[in-house]
Amino acid sequence: MESLTSLLHGLSIALQPENLMFCFYGVLIGTLVGVLPGIGPNAAISLLLPFTFKIPPVSAIIMLAGIYYGATYGGSTTSILVNIPGEAASVITCMDGYQMALQGRAGPALGIAAFGSFIAGTFGVIALMFVAPPLAKFALLFGPPEYCSLMLMSLCLITFLASGSMVRALLMAAVGLFLGTMGMDSQSGRTRFVYDIPYLSDGLPLVPVVMGLFGISEVLKNVGESEESSILKSKIKGLFPSLQDWKDSAFPILRGTLIGFFLGLIPGVGVTIPTFISYGVERKLSRHPEKFGTGVIEGVAAPEACNNATASGLFVPLLSLGIPGSAGMALFLGALMIYGLRPGPLLIQNNPDVFWGVVASMYLGNAMLLVLNLPLIPLWVRILKIPYYLLFPLILVFCLIGSYSLNNNAADVIIMITFGILGYTFDRFRYEVPPLILGFILGPMFEAEFRRTLALSRGSFAIFFSRPISVFFISVALLVLIFPIVKHLVRMREEA
Repeated sequence: MESLTSLLHGLSIALQPENLMFCFYGVLIGTLVGVLPGIGPNAAISLLLPFTFKIPPVSAIIMLAGIYYGATYGGSTTSILVNIPGEAASVITCMDGYQMALQGRAGPALGIAAFGSFIAGTFGVIALMFVAPPLAKFALLFGPPEYCSLMLMSLCLITFLASGSMVRALLMAAVGLFLGTMGMDSQSGRTRFVYDIPYLSDGLPLVPVVMGLFGISEVLKNVGESEESSILKSKIKGLFPSLQDWKDSAFPILRGTLIGFFLGLIPGVGVTIPTFISYGVERKLSRHPEKFGTGVIEGVAAPEACNNATASGLFVPLLSLGIPGSAGMALFLGALMIYGLRPGPLLIQNNPDVFWGVVASMYLGNAMLLVLNLPLIPLWVRILKIPYYLLFPLILVFCLIGSYSLNNNAADVIIMITFGILGYTFDRFRYEVPPLILGFILGPMFEAEFRRTLALSRGSFAIFFSRPISVFFISVALLVLIFPIVKHLVRMREEA
């Protein structure tokens, strides 16, 4: 009953004309970002972050959240019509979505993706409303050792679940932690790793760094692509799925929703992995698994429901524990801290307008997305025809203006370009950026909690192993680090 009362309070905030307008802007931009291949929600959030500093924090977070979950809606359009995922969470949708489009069933594929996303997104918001507050109350039991262990576990999980080499992911997380320590030490007042450059005495600025790593690097990665996207030429009709389509999709949507939300609660899992798990589950449970990949509607319904439910689930550890579960959530954490808000167990208690206003806006945003996606499909098809050589220079100009407008300082632009080149280099050598971003944002917080812990224990590390919650988090982190080694040894033994 308390949650429902708080939700009504949140609706009174979200329905204010200003917040309603920013929610609409967010889901519209998010859908556009999802439709356009090669940009992604992380790049969009990092690009728009400097332009939100002049608006109230509640409105800014509502808009950024709309961009994030709106991109998961828009990604399906590109996957189905062009066979190119608009963002990473829609990769698996290409397998059956594009085949359905080639068979003349692009309409039902787009329709079930939109309706499935709406159902899953709504369930995810309801679950967020009931799960986050109790989890925040539980987190009030946390002290510095528990927070330190939780951040360590989060860093280990995101490196374990990285798509490439775990060693490289750990190295990137370590680089992020190092970058986070640059600047003045909050306790001793001494500067670290600034090399007599006054600009670095306050540390590396978050916004130019993420704009470079996600915005500039995306432009550099895609500007040399010579592939021409083959947009479906046939007319799209029948956007509303038939009764048989609903019968085939009902349980896949339900299972994808549950899988996505609960996996989203685990820090480090991200949005992409749950969609592959959901698709694999449907293939195992199907009476005709051999048809998957040839254009079955279950192969579209399950992953699309899953990625939208995961997007809602990722907000739970961020808002209730202050721990980001993905690179996108790490950007949200940085944005909240820039706005003077500290995500965690006290956010709901000290800033209820922010928490419940954002939750209520997600209800409204999901309804807006359903209305936007189906009627505007012809418009998205036209936008997909914009050539990259026109699109990416505009993004580059947008990055330069946004970075310079932060402090009217050319050094911010230099930092952004530097990290853009670094991000492009990392991608060329298959070093993933998300662990670096997570380490960079969590680094100062991890250092502060680690120092507080050692101050409590007078320098003894035994305190980490004397508290049950801390022991659990450290055990999970150790298992994550040891598992690949054990797996490698077993494989060597089998080969021998």
